[in-house]
Amino acid sequence: MKKLKVLLLSCILLPILAWADVVDSCGEKVECIEIGRWDVGIALGYGNRTNPLKDYDDIPIYLVPTFAYYGDSWFFENGNFGYTLSEQEKFTINLTTSFSSDSAYFHRWDPSNIFIAGTNKFEPRTLLSSTATSPTILKAAQEPEVGELEKRHFTYFGGVEAFFYTRAGTINLSLAHDLLNVHQGTEAKLKWLYNLAIEDWKFEMALTFDWKSEELVDYYYGIRPGESRYWSQAYQAKSALNTGIEFTSHYVITEHWDLLLLARYTHIGDEIVASPLLNEDYTSTFFVGAAYRF
Repeated sequence: MKKLKVLLLSCILLPILAWADVVDSCGEKVECIEIGRWDVGIALGYGNRTNPLKDYDDIPIYLVPTFAYYGDSWFFENGNFGYTLSEQEKFTINLTTSFSSDSAYFHRWDPSNIFIAGTNKFEPRTLLSSTATSPTILKAAQEPEVGELEKRHFTYFGGVEAFFYTRAGTINLSLAHDLLNVHQGTEAKLKWLYNLAIEDWKFEMALTFDWKSEELVDYYYGIRPGESRYWSQAYQAKSALNTGIEFTSHYVITEHWDLLLLARYTHIGDEIVASPLLNEDYTSTFFVGAAYRF
């Protein structure tokens, strides 16, 4: 049902594209970072990231920093490092690092909860609620609860990404592996982005597909024997695919000041939702505030 809502929402948003000019990857309607110069900004406002984990609080957002530096080949952007292997008119290929979005649910100050602006990243189903409608979840409500969780560590991913520039938007493909040997998992992403500008308004829309390997899913959402002997055997982690939609809007006030609206929705893969650690099958993020660019 949630996947259907994502598709319906995308169908509503995409026709808007016909009302605006095609936006170049770098042109008068899109601000680009100058090579050899730091790009620093900060947004103040209010937002929230819902936490799909049972007994974990949602994550409030009051401040969104952005830091970026681009050299001729090397670059740094919001905590991630990269190296451009090839940059052509129609495509770019980079070696890059990235954060784990899954560890953010377990740690309040995880980098993914700070750099929510990304690098340019929901109907609950409760385990213990008698109002749940899913037969699978109702069955799980009768089973033993999970004890105190062992620590799920932060890790850093490294891999390759490619951007393909078309009149229909930008296609971003990436493949990354655990660099710190925390879970030895792999993540592959497909993202479609479209930018448009209407006078002082700037918009970015995106559809995302995020595949996570069995090792990654098992590390964050699997159950250790010390947490629950029953669930460590009953829940067997499998690779999963998350799907999502993103919307970001800027209203330009002055050269340095913008109004910012950010909204994201991710439908979590069924293989992850089956974990007894979750009580929701989605996560959402929103932020509204004023942004200053130095």
